[in-house]
Amino acid sequence: MTELTLRIQQGNTENTVEVKQDIFMIGRLPECDLCLPFGGVSRYHARLLKTPNEEWLLEDLGSKNGTVLNDRLVTKPQILQDGDILWLGNACLEAILRKKAPEISGSLSANLEQRTILRNVQQLKQRWLQPENPGEQNNDKNKDKTIARLKDLVDIAKNLSAATSIEEIFHQVQQVVFRYLQSIDRLALLIDLNGKGTPELVNAAARTRSQNHHLSADDTWISHSICEKVFEEKVAIQIADAQKDERFATEHSIVANDIRSAMAVPLWDESKVVGVLYADAHLSSYHWDEAGEEELSFFSALANIVASSVQRWLLAEKLKSEEIIRQRLERYHSPAVVQQLIEVGALGDGRLTPTESEISILFADIVGFTAISERLTPTQIAEMLNKLFEEMLQEIFAYGGTLDKYIGDCIMAFFGAPEPQSDHPERAVAAAQGMLNRLAQLNADHFWQEPLQLRIAINSGKAVVGDVGSSQRFEYTALGTTINLASRLESICPPGECVVSEVTYKMLKNPADFSEMGLYRFKGINRLVKVYQTRINSFESL
Repeated sequence: MTELTLRIQQGNTENTVEVKQDIFMIGRLPECDLCLPFGGVSRYHARLLKTPNEEWLLEDLGSKNGTVLNDRLVTKPQILQDGDILWLGNACLEAILRKKAPEISGSLSANLEQRTILRNVQQLKQRWLQPENPGEQNNDKNKDKTIARLKDLVDIAKNLSAATSIEEIFHQVQQVVFRYLQSIDRLALLIDLNGKGTPELVNAAARTRSQNHHLSADDTWISHSICEKVFEEKVAIQIADAQKDERFATEHSIVANDIRSAMAVPLWDESKVVGVLYADAHLSSYHWDEAGEEELSFFSALANIVASSVQRWLLAEKLKSEEIIRQRLERYHSPAVVQQLIEVGALGDGRLTPTESEISILFADIVGFTAISERLTPTQIAEMLNKLFEEMLQEIFAYGGTLDKYIGDCIMAFFGAPEPQSDHPERAVAAAQGMLNRLAQLNADHFWQEPLQLRIAINSGKAVVGDVGSSQRFEYTALGTTINLASRLESICPPGECVVSEVTYKMLKNPADFSEMGLYRFKGINRLVKVYQTRINSFESL
C-alpha cells in the first residue's frame, strides 16, 4: 500500500498532512479535506484520486489560477511521483510517497505505535560501538561493523575539533545525522547559552532534510516538553509515535506541527549538560522496533562528541565577550572592580542594568581653565588634560571609585556602585584628599608650565546608576538630584579645596577635617543647603 503525505510550505511556515481517503479535496473552503486559505486558491481548487493500482492522480477542478505540477500546468489528471512539487495559487505542496509497512495484528501493532525508549545516557555511551551479539565477538561481520563505527566516530570528532563557530559545528552534525538516520526530517541544536539551565535554539542551528534549508530561529516547532525532560533528567528519548504517547500527545507543538517520531539526547560534557540535540519527523518510525536502540545509541554517541565542541565554543565566546566587556568597563572602574563584576556574573549581556544605589558623587575641575586655555594651543590643552586626568584617576581607582565621565576640564566620579560600599563618603573624601595632595606634588615637580589647582565637591544620597543610552551607544552613568547638587556645590568651592554637603558631612566618621562654610541656595533646589569646606591645609597635614 502506498501512503501519500503532503508537505505544505507557505513563507517560513511548514506543515504536513496525511492523505487518508481515496478522494481528497483541496481548496479554500473549510469543508475541503485540505483547506488552504492562501492567495490564488479557489474554493474547490484540485483533488487527489487513488487508483486501484495504488497510484495517486492530481486533477485540477477548473480553478481560476490553475494547478501547476513541476512547473507544468495541469490540464488533465497527472500521476504523482515522490518528490513532486505542486503549486495551488501561492501555496506550495510537496508530495511524499512511501510504501506502507504490512499490517501487524492487534497488540503488537499497538506496541509499535506507542514504542518509546528512555535511556540514561551512561547506558548508551558505549552501546553503539559494541557488536549486536556480544557472544559472537569473533564474528568477522561484527568486527567489521565495529571498526567502521569507530572510524566514523574518529572522523566526526576530527571534523568537529576543527570547527570554530556554532555554524560549522552544526554543519558537521547535520551532514552526519541525515546520512545515517534516514527517518529524520528535521534537526536542531539547542544550547544553554547563558548557563541558566534553559537550552535555546541557536540561530542557524536548525535544518530540514527537504531542500536542506534553515528552519526559522523561532523554536515553536520544537517539542519543548521532550527537550526539557532530556536536559533536566539527563536521559535520551526516542519516540516512535509521539501522538500515541500520553506523556507528549497533548503538547501544542507536537499536535500543531504534526510531529510523529522524535529523538533527543543531552549534550553532556563530563558532568555538565550544555544543551540538547533534537530531531523529529512527520511519519511514525515503525522500524525502530528493530533498529531503534542502535540509532539512539549512535545519536547519543554523536551528542557526546558534539558536547565537547560546543563547550569549547561557549568558552571561547565567553572569553571574547569578557574581553570586550573588560575593555569597556576599565574606562570606568578599577581593574579589581571589573574582575569582581565578571566573576559574580553581574554583567549579563555586557550592560549593567540601571538600579537605585546609595552613592557619593565627586566633581573636580581645574581652577581658571578658561583663562589657561587662552594661553595654550588646542594640542597643548589636550596634552595637559590627558596628563592631569591620568594622575587624578589613579586616586579615584585607588579607593574603589567609578569614573562617570570627563566633562571638559571636569572629572565626574562616584563611590558606592556598581558594588555597594557602606563607607562611600569616606572613600570619596579620601580620594579628594589624594587628588589635592598628588596635584600639590606634581606642581612642586613642575608637572606643567604653570601650577594648577582643583576645586572638588562631594554630595551623598540616592541615585540611579547603570548603562543609559540607545542600542547604538550607551554609557555607564549616575542620574538624579544627588548628582545635580554636587555639580552646584563645585561652583562655590574655593580654589585648591574640597567642599561637602551636610548629608556627606554627617556620614563621615571623622568630620574634623571640615568646617561649616554656610547656607547656600542653588538654582533648581528649593531649599537652603548647608555646606562644609576643608580646613586650611587640613589635607596636607594628614
